[in-house]
Amino acid sequence: MTKRFKAAVIGGSGYGGGELIRRLLLHPDVELVRVASVDFIGEPLSAAHPNLEGRTDLKFEGMSPAEAAQGMDVVLLGLPHKVSATKMPELMATGARVVDLSGDFRLRDAALYKKYYHAEHPCPERLTDGTFVYGLPELNRDAIKKAKYVASPGCFATTIELALMPLAKAGLLDGAVEVVGITGSSGSGVVPSAGTHHPVRAVNLRTYKPLDHQHIPEITQTLRDAGAKNVDIRFVPVSAPLSRGIFATCFAHVSEGTSADQIRALYKETYKGEPFVRVPEKRLPEVAAVSGTNFCEVGVQPGTDGAEPGKRVVACFSVTDNLIKGGAGQAIQSMNLMLGVDERTTLEDPGGWP
Repeated sequence: MTKRFKAAVIGGSGYGGGELIRRLLLHPDVELVRVASVDFIGEPLSAAHPNLEGRTDLKFEGMSPAEAAQGMDVVLLGLPHKVSATKMPELMATGARVVDLSGDFRLRDAALYKKYYHAEHPCPERLTDGTFVYGLPELNRDAIKKAKYVASPGCFATTIELALMPLAKAGLLDGAVEVVGITGSSGSGVVPSAGTHHPVRAVNLRTYKPLDHQHIPEITQTLRDAGAKNVDIRFVPVSAPLSRGIFATCFAHVSEGTSADQIRALYKETYKGEPFVRVPEKRLPEVAAVSGTNFCEVGVQPGTDGAEPGKRVVACFSVTDNLIKGGAGQAIQSMNLMLGVDERTTLEDPGGWP
């Protein structure tokens, strides 16, 4: 059967690339035509992704992004931060739609990009001219449907934004929000490092980039777009002995005049009908419930009072698989919306337990 659309993955040898490839090989409407990489050139995809053994005859190809995009309806771009932006002009010249998984086009402020990514942006005009739509379907679904270029959100950003979005949309999110996000080692990428070395990671918890993580301005920008006021995200990420998964705990401070029942109702109403966000009724979110899936689980526990007079503290919880809803799965979800196919396609599998 001839498929309607042709796709290429650029930067396909990493963990996120493996998830993109796996979902595309299952897609009834999109044909994966080529996978470009600087590693494993000429080798079968199973050289990097053993789970694809015998599943496809495709090989990793050594070609420029522009060459890989020729003749494609859509490109899933998995290049590193600060590299993606340098390749975008040549990609845009090919006419292909692009979903960029890097952080290069998520922010609208070039000064913030320089501060958090430690580089001058090579095409800052693209940050403010509306070329790129931020690829969070729960906020920007209609815009994604019309977009030619999508900046797919970061893993921590997705998890934290979905935890806090009901409060932001209701105009209740104002001021400081303290966040602790615990993440698995696959978020650090396929290249080994001291932080992902198994003998250390498997028995350890450690923080990194406290109050200085590059997703902070992304989260702030998105929550303000959703309706938050002077929100101030104070985020501490923690490396955990997991291979996959993120667990975020956010402490927001809302008016004590907002009842606990009203807060709980906000979460149910905000995510009613959302295909990939669940609000469990009988338990709080947990990583194993979403591992290997494109689902996010959120939960909320309103407190009786807060640290400030007139404020109620609200503990918001959110979990995702960092490689899927926090990465490749969400990119596929945006791709589906851009191509006019059901956004749930190839993404509804429930994973396993535990």
